[in-house]
Amino acid sequence: MTRKLYVLNGPNLNMLGQREPELYGSATLDDVRDDCARVAGELDFDLFFAQSNAEHQIVDWLHDAFREKATVVINPAGFSFRSVPVLDALRMLEAPIVEIHITNIHARDAAHQHSLVSSVARAVIAGAGVFGYELAIRAADRLTR
Repeated sequence: MTRKLYVLNGPNLNMLGQREPELYGSATLDDVRDDCARVAGELDFDLFFAQSNAEHQIVDWLHDAFREKATVVINPAGFSFRSVPVLDALRMLEAPIVEIHITNIHARDAAHQHSLVSSVARAVIAGAGVFGYELAIRAADRLTR
């Protein structure tokens, strides 16, 4: 039985590979999508992978995930720290939420250390680079079995 998995990416992640490579590495969002598709297929997830710089779009996708009873892996990026609408949409979900950050947000400046999303996530992966996405999908698999 195929399970639905949403992998959602917040603002500026479309610039992976170009933006601050010393922090985020050289992999692009297309590279991340390819890795996620490979792992999701291996684990029998039906993958929806998307990125938006618009808060309302992330909220709309979370509403879709709610309706589809999908598991969510989310890199909320800048929405991690101030977005109550994203947090409220995540609170609706019944399936597990896994939060992922490419950098270790806990070792960053004060503005980037406290994620609102962590309060509703079943698991948080931070600081493993883009490999964190694979870890997050594998965690989502374990949490849904």
